[in-house]
Amino acid sequence: MKKHEPIAKIMSTELVTIRHGEPISLARKRMVEHDVHHLPVVSGSELIGVISWSDILRLSFADALGSDERAVDASLDHRFTLEQVMSADPITLSHHGSIREAAELLAKGKFHALPVVDGKNLVGIVTSSDLLRYLADLF
Repeated sequence: MKKHEPIAKIMSTELVTIRHGEPISLARKRMVEHDVHHLPVVSGSELIGVISWSDILRLSFADALGSDERAVDASLDHRFTLEQVMSADPITLSHHGSIREAAELLAKGKFHALPVVDGKNLVGIVTSSDLLRYLADLF
């Protein structure tokens, strides 16, 4: 295994994002539609946060019991803004970073998605699943 394999080898560059100021219901819909669990929150191309499926579930659990999706979405949008729920200033990895650096950050266990940036601009994302697929291909 190469110790300094570039992160570009495993990061996703076709990103599903949500723009600063959009409703939480749209974040939930995009996650379902694209089968992803993390959405970078952007202003233009600048990364300002990340919202996860866990964040949304934590907010909507009580509402989801016995309610349809429209009611859950309306409740979410009425009570919370995207900025209140997202993780602001997430830990990131430089686009010059390595797979090893990503593994070290993800191994800390506090999150499962690591935005990859060039300066402040989002250029990719790597998840725990991406890392596990990479490792599985090695063996």
